[in-house]
Amino acid sequence: MTTIAYVVVVSAVLIGGFFFLNRPQLISINADIPKQFPLDSFSHEVFEGLLGRYVDSEGKIDYAGWHGSTGDRALLDRYLAAVSRFSPAGTPERFAKRSEQLAYWLYAYNAYVIRSVLENWPLQSVTDVKAPIEAVKGLGFFYRQRFLFGGDALSLYAVEHEKILATYRDPRIHFVLNCASASCPVLRPELPTGDDLEELLKVSTVDFINDERNVRVDHDAQQVVLSTIFKWYRNDFINDVRRRGLPKDDGVLGYIRDVASADLQADLIEGSGYSVLYEDYDWAINQQEY
Repeated sequence: MTTIAYVVVVSAVLIGGFFFLNRPQLISINADIPKQFPLDSFSHEVFEGLLGRYVDSEGKIDYAGWHGSTGDRALLDRYLAAVSRFSPAGTPERFAKRSEQLAYWLYAYNAYVIRSVLENWPLQSVTDVKAPIEAVKGLGFFYRQRFLFGGDALSLYAVEHEKILATYRDPRIHFVLNCASASCPVLRPELPTGDDLEELLKVSTVDFINDERNVRVDHDAQQVVLSTIFKWYRNDFINDVRRRGLPKDDGVLGYIRDVASADLQADLIEGSGYSVLYEDYDWAINQQEY
C-alpha cells in the first residue's frame, strides 16, 4: 500500500469513527398531549404557565425547583408531546398565520432547551452536555441531540438555522431564542402568538440592545463593546439594514443605533471611530441564584 493510499484509508477510518461515535441521539418524549388541546390550532398555554412559575423578572430560571417537581416536568413533556406531533411543516392547517408558525418554532426551541437542561441537571453549562468526540464547543447539546418537531427529528442548530432564520429572515429572532446561558437574551414568561408576536420581537430587541451587558461604549478604552451575538450573526443584521434602507456604512452599529435609547445613541455618536470589541460569551447556565 502506498503512503497516499494508507493516509486515505486511515483518514476514512477516523472520519467514519467520528461520525459513528457522534451519531444523532434522539430524545423522545413519552407523554400525552395536554388535556383539551385545540383540534385545529396550536396552544402554548401549558408552557406559558410553567414559565410564569419558574422564570423570574430577570429572565433567569429556577431549574432546581423545576427539576424537583415531578408534576411540572411531566407538564413540560405534555407540551413537548404536542410539539412532537404537530408543526407548521407537518400540520400546516393548525398554523393559519405566518406569525403563528414562527411562534411555534421559537417557543418549541426554547422548550426543548429547557427540557435538555432538566434532563441533564445539575449543569454548570450547556457545553457540559458532551458528544463522545466534542470537536467543537456545544456539539453535544446543539448538534448531536435530536428532538421531534411534528414528527421530524431535528437538532437545535437545524431548527435555528434551517427552520427559523432561513425562512423568516428577521434578526430580531436572535433576541428571543434562549440557549440557557448567561449571555443569551433573557427568557420571557409571556408567549404571544399571531399579531401579538410582533410586539414581543420589538420589545426583546430594544431591551437587549439597551442593556449595557450587550452594548456599551467604553470611552476610556475608546471601544464599543458588543455581545458576541452581533459577531456570530453579523450578516443577518447587516442584511436587515440594507433591506430597510438604513445607512449601510456602519454595518452592525447601524442596526444597533436604529433602536438604541437616546443616551446610548449619544454615546455611540461620541464614540464614532472607536474600535469594536466583542465580549466573550458566558456559557454559564442562566439559573436563579439562591
